[in-house]
Amino acid sequence: MQPFVRRKVRRRAALEPGYGEHINERFGRYEAYAADGTRPLIWIHSVSLGETRAAAILLKELRSVFPHMRLLLTNGTATGRAEGGKLLQSNDLQVWQPWDSRGATQRFLTHFKPHLGILLETEVWPNLIASAKTFNVPVLLVNARMSEKSLKQTLRLKWLATEAYRNLAGIYAQTSDDAARLKRIGAKVDGVFGNLKFDITPNADQLVKAQEMRSGLYKPVILFASSREGEEEFFLNCLKALPDKVRASAHWLIVPRHPQRFDAVAELIEAAGFVVARRGHWPMSETDDAVWLGNSLGEMVFYCGLASAALLGGSFEKLGGQNLIEILACGCPVVMGPHTFNFEDASLLAEEASVAFRVESLEKAIGCSLTLCAPNGFNKNAAYSFVAKHRGAAAKTAIAIQNLLR
Repeated sequence: MQPFVRRKVRRRAALEPGYGEHINERFGRYEAYAADGTRPLIWIHSVSLGETRAAAILLKELRSVFPHMRLLLTNGTATGRAEGGKLLQSNDLQVWQPWDSRGATQRFLTHFKPHLGILLETEVWPNLIASAKTFNVPVLLVNARMSEKSLKQTLRLKWLATEAYRNLAGIYAQTSDDAARLKRIGAKVDGVFGNLKFDITPNADQLVKAQEMRSGLYKPVILFASSREGEEEFFLNCLKALPDKVRASAHWLIVPRHPQRFDAVAELIEAAGFVVARRGHWPMSETDDAVWLGNSLGEMVFYCGLASAALLGGSFEKLGGQNLIEILACGCPVVMGPHTFNFEDASLLAEEASVAFRVESLEKAIGCSLTLCAPNGFNKNAAYSFVAKHRGAAAKTAIAIQNLLR
């Protein structure tokens, strides 16, 4: 089994640099990391980039409640691990999540002996939960969500899922709808606290940098945020179909969801007949027929602060959409397609508040975004107020965890 898994890791590492590092950790081998029983070790698992950003919000509250805690952070993707590295303090630890086999998970728990485990959103692994119960490690699922699509998939293996969810020490759901779906598979939901991502505080330096650049432009920037494979090509075809005068009325910026696709998207831009303007070469001449490419890591706040409107990646194909809360927290309105099941509640609330706008296609999304860029087309304060209204999940979750440990 191990040789097969190692080959699989190497293939993915070819596309995602960093994924192939520290492979032995995935099998529960952590000899390089010394155990330290002098401080409470709180283990947080955030699989990818989005969950790690949510974990950062919760971690800030946890460090306030448990000032002497030591963090053990596990991740499942290279982007999640890179982002998670920014959260570490002295004596904190970061490793790969072990594969969900009984042996690997038991070796993980035997080595680190965490006082508590915290899983983000959907990361419930049967062997991991079973091993934690054996070792008397309470494990929580926080910011928990379950879409209708996920519910249908989970019900097919209800016999396995029910045991895993019932062995959790606590479940804190994002919404009442998420709670209802979780209960249908036999889970006991201990609280509905809202979405941690509403507690985000955008990087102030990036917002200032964005505003400085924006003030020097003569036309607005329209952002395609966290675009996914299949969406960019259709987006570029829609741009080509616009009248020259309309297309030239804005700067068009694509920021792909996955950094390993930066070069592929650049090739798509060139194949569509546009000039590629990579990050670091902006602004080009206002007359250049260029499409900007956001090919840098950790600058999404800058991109959102620069834009006058944003199209939501992953929502124009059946992919469930990406995090629109981060975009709104920067004061930027969102235009989204029909597929937002990953952020179902947040997207519906944003739509009701008229800070996000749902359309049927990318073609209509482009037209809507141009309307939002017009003078008096959108008031940034509406987006700020919407995000502020739904804050508070991080504090509620930290208090619940504190009460549990007591």
